[in-house]
Amino acid sequence: MPTIHLTTFIAAPAEVVFDLSRHVGLHQKSMSAYKEEAVAGTQMGLMEKDETVTWKARHLFKNRILRVKICEMMKPQMFTDEQVQGDFKQMKHEHHFKTCENGTIMIDLFYFESPYGIFGHWFNTIYLTKYMRRLLEQRNKTIQEYAESGKWKKLLIK
Repeated sequence: MPTIHLTTFIAAPAEVVFDLSRHVGLHQKSMSAYKEEAVAGTQMGLMEKDETVTWKARHLFKNRILRVKICEMMKPQMFTDEQVQGDFKQMKHEHHFKTCENGTIMIDLFYFESPYGIFGHWFNTIYLTKYMRRLLEQRNKTIQEYAESGKWKKLLIK
């Protein structure tokens, strides 16, 4: 099963980075190039444990549906979401947040498995792992921008 491990430093408190990472609207903004939108479940605000969100987006020349559930959460240290329905055979995304001297170290562990046996494995190796890494890096860049610029206050403080 392919695993993507990303580490991102963000000059903001862990609580802010944690909340931005589970904010449905910010995720949509980070994936706007793919017309990603929440169409069912939690469709705005902060996701909580045991909640689901269904995403509709255009990836790899096709409209796709992905429903994920937050199955584990320890505020503000970590949360895990897993695919409930979608194109992957299996998908799990662990989000970890470590406080450091001048901010937060955000760690993503993204596990996925494509269907179609050896053909899926080949597709992962040739293309899909790099594609998924770029999506996660774009998402993290958006979280970093909002956390470090103070834009998070408009999203998280009502």
